[in-house]
Amino acid sequence: MKITDSVKMAITTLLANKMRSSLTMLGIIIGNASVISMIGIGQAAQKLASDQFESLGANVLFIIPGNRESRRTTFETPRTLVLDDAKAIAEQVPSITEVAPQISSRLIVTYGNKNNNNSIIGATPEFLTVRSFKVAKGRFIDSSDLKRNHKVVVIGSEIAENFFPNQNPIGKRLRIKNVSFEIIGIMESKGSFLGTNQDDILYIPLTTMANQIVGKTSQYGLELTIINVTAKDPNDITAARFQIENLLRLRHKIVGEDDFRVETQKDILSIVGTVTGGLTMMLGAIAAISLLVGGIGVMNIMLVSVSERTQEIGLRKAIGATENNILLQFLIEAIIISVVGGVVGTLIGVGGLTIIGLVSPLPTNISYTTISLAVGVSGGIGLFFGVVPAQQAAKLDPIVALRSA
Repeated sequence: MKITDSVKMAITTLLANKMRSSLTMLGIIIGNASVISMIGIGQAAQKLASDQFESLGANVLFIIPGNRESRRTTFETPRTLVLDDAKAIAEQVPSITEVAPQISSRLIVTYGNKNNNNSIIGATPEFLTVRSFKVAKGRFIDSSDLKRNHKVVVIGSEIAENFFPNQNPIGKRLRIKNVSFEIIGIMESKGSFLGTNQDDILYIPLTTMANQIVGKTSQYGLELTIINVTAKDPNDITAARFQIENLLRLRHKIVGEDDFRVETQKDILSIVGTVTGGLTMMLGAIAAISLLVGGIGVMNIMLVSVSERTQEIGLRKAIGATENNILLQFLIEAIIISVVGGVVGTLIGVGGLTIIGLVSPLPTNISYTTISLAVGVSGGIGLFFGVVPAQQAAKLDPIVALRSA
């Protein structure tokens, strides 16, 4: 018996039981759609994080107060970096170009009868270039604002929309912690970064933030939340990190463990990549379980099919069909169910990813490798779970089969 005849007979049998065939395919369809969607979402999350970090620039370093242990054991930001540290880095580290110290906090912002809890950043003029931000309208904080403790504020684009719909906010005043600030600029939209909405932030002079808002000072000087640094060249990152660490160890008179961390874009991206990669694997594993369940469903239905077609198997064997002919036909039926289910599930998964890409910021990308793997796995599942029913059918004794029918 030719293989083409076996394929035709398998298709005819499946079409004769359309409802049962469709329900058998359903598990494979759901499994394939889940695998493609979940892996696609995980890969998109990785790419989004990577793109966001690359937008910072390859030569940016972040100096963070406290070590990993101290940041794990307390909810408060350790107070180990001060403004004089930032000034020393700017003056004494030859491999860097700009230093942007900042103080961050969350406070109530009020305009008229509207109020909201927003992130406030005390910044310097260098913040724009170091963090690759731009001003859409007005101006950013300048050196005179710092020297004179000016009560001026630059607002994010989302704050402008929420507080001043259909208005020009430049020149208007809003209150931060009951202190009145004049709006001098609006930031260009930047989007979210690691779950933080960068368009929902207000920027005020660093000195004003320290003296008028947070009022936090230590015996060593003005405390900072973070120091952003730009190296002269991406190739200078290692040298800049080494020089900064040595300088701060000398300034802080450190003998044991450092009370600060110097992180590069690659360091943070590596951590994020590990997290999102693990998430992708977990999502893929969960989705793969549905494929396994679908395969078990194929085996169950094929076993039912064998018991229902005992007479047919007996007749075919009686007129000369070999065990291999029977085995091949049932295997082909199982593979057709799995492959067709895999293709339909793939189309649903691809369609779902396309919709997610249109309605969310995730840069979904259809991986042909994932598609090929999913369809191949679903075909393999049909082969694997179809073997037992096919062997049972092939080993039926024709006389016993005819008698039991």
